[in-house]
Amino acid sequence: MIYLSRKLYFSASNRYRVEDWSDEENRQVFGLRSNPNGYGQDYTLEVMVKGPLDERSGIVVNITDIDKVVKHLIQEEFDGKFLNYEHPYFAERIPTTENIAEYLWNALENQIEGCELHKIRLHENHYLLSEKGSDKMVQLSRKYHFCAAHRLHSDLLTDEENKQIFGKCNNPHGHGHNYYLDVTVSGRPDSVTGMVINLAELDEKVNRIVIDKFDHKNLNLDTEEFRNINPTSDIMVKVIWEMLETSLPGLYKIGLWETEKNYFEYLGPGR
Repeated sequence: MIYLSRKLYFSASNRYRVEDWSDEENRQVFGLRSNPNGYGQDYTLEVMVKGPLDERSGIVVNITDIDKVVKHLIQEEFDGKFLNYEHPYFAERIPTTENIAEYLWNALENQIEGCELHKIRLHENHYLLSEKGSDKMVQLSRKYHFCAAHRLHSDLLTDEENKQIFGKCNNPHGHGHNYYLDVTVSGRPDSVTGMVINLAELDEKVNRIVIDKFDHKNLNLDTEEFRNINPTSDIMVKVIWEMLETSLPGLYKIGLWETEKNYFEYLGPGR
């Protein structure tokens, strides 16, 4: 089975509001997205399909066939629209990234000939995206940033072994990174808010439990979590999962960008 992805772009306006709620209640749940006049943004849509390789052509499906279906849907229903007013589906539902991703999945499933829809990934911006696959759940991913220093050194290795494995990262004075942390939560969009989790609640928990403890710190010297553990990014994703799992019941995945080239991911025990 071969998997391939096509990326498309569109712009739209929307607003997140529950009309039966007060302005204050809407602000508490939706923040700036609750502006009664709405706001606008550019979306990035990734459509991933899968299928067997055609031995004659050497492809799974012609990219133009994907474009015909997806571009038509986007241009007719989303691009340049105020979704709350101009899309029947979102006249009754808040156009959250989760709800839009779920709608796109349902609209595109079984519509592209010669392949099977595998995943919809919708980026609202650099810090927020939603994914929808064949199961009933929708994943929401939120990106966070922190700066920290660390030294890679294991007390279970000799000094020479540490230098051979970690190289300049074994510098006794440490070194630093701009880390980007992806926290993914899975669930069904709430029938009222359209969200898998309240973003304000997610931000508060991640910032309080993780970011505030690590940001502008020396992980080896300033944090309890890594005082006796070698703070490799391989270990960090597991530790961050353990820090968050009891506070985020729908926690699905932890991703950590150490650099633009180095990415680490943990989906919990057994996965």
